[in-house]
Amino acid sequence: MSEIKHGFGPVCDKNCKLLILGSFPSVKSRQIDFYYGNPQNRFWRVICSHFNEPVPPATEEKRAFLLKYGIALWDIVTECEIVGSQDSTIKNFKTANIKSLLQNSNIRYIILNGATAYKIFEKHFSDIGTPYIKLSSTSPANTRFDETEWHNALSRVF
Repeated sequence: MSEIKHGFGPVCDKNCKLLILGSFPSVKSRQIDFYYGNPQNRFWRVICSHFNEPVPPATEEKRAFLLKYGIALWDIVTECEIVGSQDSTIKNFKTANIKSLLQNSNIRYIILNGATAYKIFEKHFSDIGTPYIKLSSTSPANTRFDETEWHNALSRVF
């Protein structure tokens, strides 16, 4: 029997300039109740290395790091049925209210973390008016991850 899983609310304030959208939290992220909880996921290492900072050890420090640098973080899917952490199994989903988030912030660029986030974003928000880019997923399952493209995209904003 399928069970509806819920994601997290956005990390964002009015000073955020960049929005990074993932697909949906992994099992490990749901266990710790925060984004990119799998220590094998490259997200925190890449973002922190861009700013020459160590990866914060705790959730509140990670949240503070994001806001310090003007980075908003959310997932395109806020609720869905999913098997484990497999994006390919996401069904019966609800999308995040991206338009409201953009109206209440200074976000001027969006990074979509992986193909699933990009595909859903394109279907529901391609007319949003804010520039966006699809980057290779930071997931440990992605063997074609390209850290350079992440640094290049971050450099467009910072």
